[in-house]
Amino acid sequence: MSPTHKVYIAGPEVFLPNGFDQMRIKGEMALAEGFFPSTMAENDLDPTGATPFEFGRQISAANEKMMRDADFCIANLTPFRGISADVGTGYEVGFMIALGKPVFGYTNTSKLYYDRLLEDYYGSKAEKDAQGVLRGADGLMIEDHGMVDNLMYDGGIAAIGGQLVRRDVAPDQLLTDLGAYQECLKLARELFDAR
Repeated sequence: MSPTHKVYIAGPEVFLPNGFDQMRIKGEMALAEGFFPSTMAENDLDPTGATPFEFGRQISAANEKMMRDADFCIANLTPFRGISADVGTGYEVGFMIALGKPVFGYTNTSKLYYDRLLEDYYGSKAEKDAQGVLRGADGLMIEDHGMVDNLMYDGGIAAIGGQLVRRDVAPDQLLTDLGAYQECLKLARELFDAR
């Protein structure tokens, strides 16, 4: 199938030991579904002579260019290095939504943000204050919107016409299982075929 639209593939895969392979596989899957995939910006840049900060800026600028050139985004919102999605991926999701481009997100855990916050972050140590607001030991509110992460992900993705896929996978495959990614590709194909 010839590619019809460009997909920006967002997620923390670049940090994985097999990050290059993971992105290659995601790219092949996108091509099989008829989408032209983005690549990792670092592959096309030369850090020679640049400070780490300067090279980081080059990567950021290259990623933003790829997002502007893309027709839509698929974002891995699986919790990364904590209870929430990768912060860089969060930036990319917001950037694409601000450009008015569809975003399809996925997470390899169906455990809601509220549950991760209460159980995993606060160790279930929380109490309601005088107004009935649940607060952690540090006094911060523990919000419950029944969403996968911060409400801006679910809200923004739904508002732009995308979808958020939730799946449960084996703990050792949390960041590498591609079943939900494949589902996002199919949902995107349906969206673009209907236009």
